[in-house]
Amino acid sequence: MFPGCECVLLNTCNRIELYVGSQHEESLPSVENLIEYVTNFHDQPSSQFEPHFIKLEDQSAVEHLFSVASSIDSLVVGESQIASQVHQAYTRSIDGGFAGPTMHAAFQHANQVAKRVTNETEIHRRRISVPSVAVSEIASEFFERFDDKQIVIIGSGEMGVETLQYLKGAGATKITIVNRSADRAIAVAEQYLVQSKPWEQLDALLTDADLVVSTTGATLPIVTESRFRPIAAARKKGTLLVLDLAVPRDFEPAIGRLPGVYLYSVDDLQAVCDRNRSFREQQLPKAQRIIREEVDRLLGDMNHRSSGATIRALRDHAEEIKQSELGRLMGKQAMQTISPEMQQEVSQAFDRLVNKLLHSPLQSIREVAQTDQRDTLVSALRRLFQIR
Repeated sequence: MFPGCECVLLNTCNRIELYVGSQHEESLPSVENLIEYVTNFHDQPSSQFEPHFIKLEDQSAVEHLFSVASSIDSLVVGESQIASQVHQAYTRSIDGGFAGPTMHAAFQHANQVAKRVTNETEIHRRRISVPSVAVSEIASEFFERFDDKQIVIIGSGEMGVETLQYLKGAGATKITIVNRSADRAIAVAEQYLVQSKPWEQLDALLTDADLVVSTTGATLPIVTESRFRPIAAARKKGTLLVLDLAVPRDFEPAIGRLPGVYLYSVDDLQAVCDRNRSFREQQLPKAQRIIREEVDRLLGDMNHRSSGATIRALRDHAEEIKQSELGRLMGKQAMQTISPEMQQEVSQAFDRLVNKLLHSPLQSIREVAQTDQRDTLVSALRRLFQIR
């Protein structure tokens, strides 16, 4: 894309981000260059894109990457998919030959940061989607196990499929899908290795069910109290748990007052989701502290590596001067009369002198955190000691 540059393009459901880096600052493109590249690629005027660009550099860019990878900068705090999406973007960059030392350091460290946030906070621990809460926090309280339960899922749209996935993850095996569109139910059933039944068999399925999850888009209840009463009378099982995730409701509220029926609406589940979301947000300060620690660590490592050439050059320069002056001194006739031990002591004194003179400036380079301060110090050292 730009000679001497590395890049990673990250595209998620709500963001498009382009990370650009280089071992040489002079190779980095300007924001204007990047805008021009994007607009030319899409054959659109720059005025259409420019207001939407947000520019972050150096420490701010690294902190943002770590926040994204740790899913604290997501629409949903603690979103489990984002770390995988960041890793996939990095992998695509490697495969395309666009990633180099800078991107390797940043994105590999971002993965480590995401793991720290996961392990040291509870930001991912509580479910916040309605289907996940329905299975993990409601159904799991009713049933110790799912593999022996007859489960009916009414509706095969996005909500129904997501709930199906969570149920299978919890060990459910006896799952039946029923949908007004039989073709759609059959397709989902085949994909997830469960069974489907015609819509006309719904009453019979409810009679034998332990758990019912309803997710249709019907505008009126599909199961009224009057329809359900004969179903309840025919049931031989004790408890029936109904998770009505539909808006508006698929089951009339009065059904929940019948003996042996426990009916939860989407409003009940949403209240749990909101509590869990609030809990996740309470974990943010701890996650942010971890991110700041890791930003400092990465920048410190990168600063140390980037200033390493100057440090080595300065040490070589000092060693050259030391050897020249030591050789000149040892060549004097008076020095030939002293013992080898004393000559060794003189040589060690030169070493100590050089090390003490270099200690403070080199320590200053190692300890500085901000990139601009480090670059200023390195530049000053190069100029003062005429290091090329």
